[in-house]
This record gives sequence, C-alpha cells and structure tokens, in this order.
Amino acid sequence: MKAAIYARVSSDKQDTDLSISAQLRAVRDWASKNGYQIVREFIDEAESGRTASRPAFKEMIALAKSKHTPFDYVLVWKLNRFSRSRFDSLTYKQLLRNRGIELISINEPIDNGPSGRLLEGMIESIDEFYSANLGQDIKRGMRENASRGFFNGSRPPDALRRVAVNDGGRTRYKLEPDPDKPVRIKLIKRMFDMRLGGMGCKEITKTLNREGFTTSLGKPWSRTTVYKVLTNEAYYGTLVWGKDKGGSPLNNQEPPVRVENAWPAIVNPDIFSRVQEKLSSERPAVSHPRTIPSPYSLSGIIFCSCGAALTGHSAKSGRHFYYVCSRGYKQGKEICNARMLPKEKLERLIIDQLRSRILTDDNLEELVTLVNEELNSASSVLSERLEVIDAELNDVENRLNRHYDALETGKLGLEHLSPRIKILKARQDELKSSRGRVEFEMVNSGTQQIDAGVVKEYAQDLRGLLEDAGYVERKAFLRSFIKRIEVDNDKVTIDYKLPVPETRNARPKQVLPIEPFGGEGGTRTPTPCGTGS
Repeated sequence: MKAAIYARVSSDKQDTDLSISAQLRAVRDWASKNGYQIVREFIDEAESGRTASRPAFKEMIALAKSKHTPFDYVLVWKLNRFSRSRFDSLTYKQLLRNRGIELISINEPIDNGPSGRLLEGMIESIDEFYSANLGQDIKRGMRENASRGFFNGSRPPDALRRVAVNDGGRTRYKLEPDPDKPVRIKLIKRMFDMRLGGMGCKEITKTLNREGFTTSLGKPWSRTTVYKVLTNEAYYGTLVWGKDKGGSPLNNQEPPVRVENAWPAIVNPDIFSRVQEKLSSERPAVSHPRTIPSPYSLSGIIFCSCGAALTGHSAKSGRHFYYVCSRGYKQGKEICNARMLPKEKLERLIIDQLRSRILTDDNLEELVTLVNEELNSASSVLSERLEVIDAELNDVENRLNRHYDALETGKLGLEHLSPRIKILKARQDELKSSRGRVEFEMVNSGTQQIDAGVVKEYAQDLRGLLEDAGYVERKAFLRSFIKRIEVDNDKVTIDYKLPVPETRNARPKQVLPIEPFGGEGGTRTPTPCGTGS
C-alpha cells in the first residue's frame, strides 16, 4: 500500500503539537507496522493550517490530481495537521477521494461509515474552533500585556533596546534608550530638530544619505523611513499597540492601547508634538491613485537600471513632465544619479519603435516560428523522457513476471526470489513516480502551438491603439504584451511576450539604443534607434 506523509507545524509559537521530526517518526513507525510503503513526504514548516496556500500541501494536491498518482493514501499525525479549516478539509478530502486516495490520521482511527464521518466532522469543527479561539486568546494576552506598559514586539525601534522585567515569575519586556548606541540616539534627536527647523522628509533623507548614515537595518534612508521615525510615539516614551500600518485599529475592532511614560523618552514630548503639527499641517490632500487616470503611459512597467521604478513627475508648475528614478528622487543622487527623462520624447520613442520594429508582420512571423520550435523541442524532450521511462518500466515488469512464474512453478523458492523481487518492486515504484511527474510537467508546460494569423491580427489592433487611444486604453494594451522596460543611460531594453491575448510563451528581448536626453530639463531630441540585438 503506497502512501505519502503530510507533516506541518504552525507559525504560532503557541502551537504545542509535535515537531516535524516527531510527526515523521511517529507516522513512519505506524506505516511500517501496518504495511504501508512510504513513497513521498510533504513537509510544511511555519505554515498555518487555516489556509490551503501552503507550498508542500499544494504540491501534494497537484501530484494527487496527476494521471499516474504515485500514492493511494495520505498519512497524517492528526487531522489538524492536514487542515484547521473545516471548508478546506472537506474540499481537499473529497478531491483526494475522487482520485481514489484515502486520508488517514494515525491518532484518530475513523471508519468510513456514517458514525465515522460524523466523528470526523466533529473533530474538524473542534480543530477549527480551537484555531480561531487561539488567535483571539493571543490577541487578548498581547492587549493585556501592552496595557500594563510591556513591549510586545521582538525588534525595538532604532536607538531603543528591550529590557527584561520580572513580572511575578514571568519575563516581560520594556524599552529604554540603548546606552551602547549613543550615535543612533543623537541621530534620532537630530532628525526631529531638522524637521522642526523647516527641513522636509525629502531633504532630511538626502542629507542623511549624503553624510553616509543608514537605517538600523543598514539600508539607505527613504522618505518613508524618515517619516516613520518622526511619527513613532515610542521616541517620547509612549507605548502604542493595536494599530495597523495606516494607523487604524487592528481588524477594525477595539481602539489601540496607549500608555504614556511607559519608558524613558529620547525626544522631548513638546518637540514631538510640534513636529506632528508640522507634518499634519503640511500633508496634502490625497486621492486614491486608482481614481485618477495617470497620463504616464509607461508607469508600472518602466524601470531604472538600478532596479527602481521610473515614476512620473512634473516641473516648472506643471509645464514639463519627466520620468524620474524613484530611488534617486526619494533618497538622493548619492543612491542613484540617473537622469530625468522627458515624458513625451521617451514615450514617443518607445511607441514608435514598438510599431515599426516589434509589431511588424515579418518580426512576428519570425518570433512565432522560434517560439513554436521551442515548444516542439520541449514537447519532444518530455516525450523522449517518457519513452525511456516506459521502456525501463516494461523491462522491470517483465522481469517481475518471470520471477513470479518461477515462484509459482516451484523452480526457485521464496528465500531466493524475495530480495530480488523487493528491489524490482522498489524500482517499479520509482519509475511510476517519475512517469507521473513527467506527465504532470507535460500538462502544465503549455505546448500548444501559436497561430501566426492570430498574432498578426492582434498586433494590427495594437498598432492603431498605440497611436490613437487615450491614456487608459494605451496603458492596458501596452501591459498586454510588455513585461518590463529598463532604461540604462543610452539604451532601453524591452522585455516582451508575443502579443496574443492570454498567451503563454517565452519573452524575447530587444535593446533599443537611444541618444541621451541630457540632464535635468534637457531637451535634446533622440536620434533614431540602430539595429536591435
């Protein structure tokens, strides 16, 4: 009886179930005593059972759905290792049953009759309740801990450190300025003084990066990290727990816990308050970006050679528009000194090149031919692998049949044939498992041939829309076949796929050399591109 083992431990520290090694040991012992042959083991570490989005679990289900499933049973230490969601448990157990695969809990022997199914449902409902209740208990405990002025986190804010406190025999933690980091303490104080002196977050960011200062994680400062420091109430001794990143109560439930004077302050409360007033009064009204159509057709798909996105910015009271490296803009030219690129010229250059060089019938025919050849080659390789496996599998089965015949006719005894049969059976199982994996790969490799006529027809629509469509339509069509555009000084690299709706194929690349646009505010006209590579 061929079986797979599924083992899981939760990401919750309060999870008191057996470790992975203990689960595997217990299930292996049970399988050995009950005549099950373990052919695969699937292990998820630090994965919650309240979701089915677990890497090893998904791999196991995918293999169970393949044409030649290598196992007929899935063994678990307890049902809660398989899932803590009643819905997921019902869904995936039924899927396994439909494939002829049985789920067995070694510590919860349940028969397949009506009473067994009732008991199984009760166990799963209790597991789901336990998991949900555990989460609530953890939150209540953390809320109580915070209301007494204790720090819940593991990583304290920059320039602060955790200090152990004995609380009735239990170790809890508070914060205090770290005496071993006087430079960081001075830096935090200086940042508040800089903001109070009229410097904005952008100017503070550039100053710190120019002077060689980094964050506590050793990374360059950004406007976001500067803003987080300037709004962190821990720096004036106040503990706040129960807010999400946007400042709203967690899960829209109870209000956040606030405990003032929970630990010694680094920043004077009056200075902190005045900085918050400045930040609040100077904050612009913000509209959700999805409600405003961006006039930058390439936003979201164009990137700087440093890896950061190029974002749209205006200058001269909105008379000029540019694409700017977001990293250099936020953190200063010391981090990235890429030039500002005039919006209209860059977009026109790229769109002209797309229309005249990529979306041409000749180019598309060549690409379709290349992609189809690659698909044929991939399919051929997989077919050859399957033929080799089938040939060896047939040989092993023939040899097994000869051994069985010798055993039945009495030509050889069991003591002589048993070791050899065991070896051949193990090899047979390996080959069947390999065959299943190859077939699964063939199904998911998407080897369907691409129709050149469909590509040309779609490309013709694209050429017209790139010229006449509005911002929204143009963006949508660009994203339908452009994966990434990267600008590196005097060249632009376009990473694209064949322009077929929802097609799956390799992404060819073309490098489009361009004449440098010049520095900030430059107006040099790009020269025509040379031959792409």
